Amino acid sequence: MIREALQYLVGMREVEIFHENGQSFADKTVQLLEGPTANAITVHSLSGLVEYLKSNFDTDDRLMVHVVSPTEVVAFSEVNGDMNRNKYIKAQAMLPQFNFNNWYNSEDFIIKLQSTFVNNGDREIMLKVIGNIKEEDVRSTGDDGVSQAVTAKTGVATVGNVRVPNPVELKPYRTFVDVEQPESEFIFRMKSGPNCALFEADGGAWKLDAVNNVAEYLKKALDNEIFNEKIVIIA
Repeated sequence: MIREALQYLVGMREVEIFHENGQSFADKTVQLLEGPTANAITVHSLSGLVEYLKSNFDTDDRLMVHVVSPTEVVAFSEVNGDMNRNKYIKAQAMLPQFNFNNWYNSEDFIIKLQSTFVNNGDREIMLKVIGNIKEEDVRSTGDDGVSQAVTAKTGVATVGNVRVPNPVELKPYRTFVDVEQPESEFIFRMKSGPNCALFEADGGAWKLDAVNNVAEYLKKALDNEIFNEKIVIIA
């Protein structure tokens, strides 16, 4: 008890500041008492984020909306005296999963194409080819390093060589469903099994398109005189 009392009294002693070699030192540990900041609530759509911003539910201060990535947007305040920010809301996209650069058997690949990609021309061509491939004939594909030819059903009772499209332009769900999914090129490959895989071939350029799509959506949704003055959108 005596030791604890002495430590308490030492802690109550006034802090002394001294200077040496052009620097300032305190004779005991000093802790900054920072002002409180808000923790962001999380929504999973851009429309939910827009409704929150329009409601002025927590604040009517000037805010910045940052499109961090194709799947994340954060709204925060200006810095306070402690150089911290209030983060009011965060939108995180909920997306179906597709593993690029990994092999799927044909049945799983067909299901993934239908459930995790937007319907477009190349997706339909791929579904027709994969759905009609003769399982035992993928081993004898014709492959020139760019495109492949596989043996597939070409009619009710006929079998012939079918060229697999490559590269293919597809629209996987990779950003918020509120906006247009970016279309990009993929390398489509097949091997015995039959097994199928997609390899990204645009160097990640789709991410810039997705971020721009999200930013444009927010600018249009918040485009009026009041919000133009109080909300800054960056991507």
